[in-house]
Amino acid sequence: MNQTLSSSLQGAEAHHREKMRKRKEVQDREVASKTLEKGLLMVHTGPGKGKSTAAFGMALRTLGYGRRVAVVQFIKGAWDTGERRALERFDPLVSWHAPGEGFTWETQDKARDIATCEEAWRFAADALANADVGLVVLDELNIALRYEYLSLPHILDVLKARPEGQHVVITGRNAKPELTEAADLVTEMTLVKHHFRSGVKAQKGVEF
Repeated sequence: MNQTLSSSLQGAEAHHREKMRKRKEVQDREVASKTLEKGLLMVHTGPGKGKSTAAFGMALRTLGYGRRVAVVQFIKGAWDTGERRALERFDPLVSWHAPGEGFTWETQDKARDIATCEEAWRFAADALANADVGLVVLDELNIALRYEYLSLPHILDVLKARPEGQHVVITGRNAKPELTEAADLVTEMTLVKHHFRSGVKAQKGVEF
C-alpha cells in the first residue's frame, strides 16, 4: 500500500472516530437527562402487521426479569396460537384469558360479542388492579372499542387508576383518539407489502 493511500485511510478512520465520539457525547447526555420511571401505557395500531407480535415480545422481556404478565385477547379467542403455547410455558408467571369465538364478522352475533368482550374486560380489570402484574397485554382491545362493545371512558378510568409501575400494551387497528391521547407511546404499523395479497394464506409461526 503506498504512503498516500495509507495516510488517506488513516485520516478517514480518525474522522470517523471523532464523529462517533461526538455522537456518543450527544447520546449520553440525552440518556442521562431521562430520569423519570413509570408504568407506561402503550398502543400498537395501524394497518400493518406486527402489532400483537410486538406486544408479545414485550411480554417475553418482562418474563425474562421474572415479572408476571397477564394477557387478555378480546377477539382472537378461538385461535390456537404459537404465542399462547409458548408463553403459557412460563406458568405461573403468565395468566391468559381468551374467551372470544373469533373476529366479530365470523360470529355475526353482536350481543354475544359484547358479552364475550365484557367477560374479557372483567379479567383485564382484575389484572389492572394487581400491582404484582408487571405487564398487561390487551390484545385487539382497539377492535372491541371500535365496534363500541365496551365503554371507552370507563376503560380510560381503569387504566389511569392502575398501579404506578404497571405497563400496559393495547393492540388493534383504528385506535380511538382518546386512547392515543392518554398513551405514553403510540406506534402505528404501516403496511408496505403483504404476502396475503399475493394469495399466500396465514401460516403457523408467522400469523399464529
